[in-house]
Amino acid sequence: MTFTAKILLLGSGELGREFAISAKRLGACVVACDSYAGAPAMQVADAAEIFSMLDAEALRAAVERHRPDFVVPEIEAIRTEELQVLEEEGWAIVPSARAVAMTMNRDAIRTLAAETLGLRTSRYRFAESLDEVRAGAAHTGLPCVIKPVMSSSGKGQSTVREAGELEAAWAYAVANMRGDRPRVIVEEYIAFDYEITLLTVRTREGVLFCPPIGHRQERGDYQESWQPMAMSDAALASARAMARKVVDDLGGHGIFGVEFFVAGDEAIFSELSPRPHDTGMVTLISQNLSEFDLHARAVLGLPIPEIRLLGPSASAVILAGREAESFRYEGLSDALATAPDVDVRIFAKPVTRRFRRMGVALARAEDTERARALAAEAAGRVRIVYS
Repeated sequence: MTFTAKILLLGSGELGREFAISAKRLGACVVACDSYAGAPAMQVADAAEIFSMLDAEALRAAVERHRPDFVVPEIEAIRTEELQVLEEEGWAIVPSARAVAMTMNRDAIRTLAAETLGLRTSRYRFAESLDEVRAGAAHTGLPCVIKPVMSSSGKGQSTVREAGELEAAWAYAVANMRGDRPRVIVEEYIAFDYEITLLTVRTREGVLFCPPIGHRQERGDYQESWQPMAMSDAALASARAMARKVVDDLGGHGIFGVEFFVAGDEAIFSELSPRPHDTGMVTLISQNLSEFDLHARAVLGLPIPEIRLLGPSASAVILAGREAESFRYEGLSDALATAPDVDVRIFAKPVTRRFRRMGVALARAEDTERARALAAEAAGRVRIVYS
């Protein structure tokens, strides 16, 4: 069989699954890799590899065995040093090994944004001990936010309002970090009006933007997102200028999820992911090309027409209530009957955990508030029944 390209996908969760589908529609061969069997993307891929992305030898072996045209990371916890060596040898890392390495840890991307590129960020300090945390809080002032420099989906993050809470916040961050080096960022608490994700696509022809996405989080994980997020022209122009500046510095081609706090007309850079973003799942119903379609086209060097918003849209997650290996879904028919422009995606994860995302409900309506209400209603109609 002849393929347009071979892609080695590092991480095979729900975002990887949707990307694999988009890439397959464009004729690519996808090899899905993850640390466990039956991961969502593996179910739709051409081949699968099971190994820890932090195992440099296993990572190299997979690359040399499959000889992909593109190595596409979908998760943060990857042995980035090996990716950099592979790139030096001529393997194409998406969007670049430097981008993956710098965004794996919050310290590198924050230093790049604030100190090298001069982007507007919150005041911050890095800390590797409780004493340094206290010194950081003295610099930022209280309240402040403390989070691991390396974690996923906001895990380990807490807001400290009084000095007596610093020790607990430090312990919580260390307990929920990834990696073996305790290091946190202590940053100024921004009294923002709302948060956005600005999906930014870097192509061979230039940089493109999706309409801004608003989102709400609980426990550090996204719960719902909506598009478009209403914001002033000044704030949007500022966010776009900063996003363009940072993705051009990082280089490569693909989609970047650039996050901002917004206060009035001011956008404040927060974080960046060099891959499709969980809040961007709303684009599965909101746009003519989803974030996964855009990523696939940018990676493969294919043309991207005008990105069009089909209408105000929203997504709402479907969460598991507990850990289980035997379970089933009920209420899917009721969820899909919520309204004409409602859809549901079940991620087909092999096991549940408390608060684990197992699916997402999508809705499009006459305005974002109605879309949010429909997405939440549809998500609530899907029930996970444990055996």
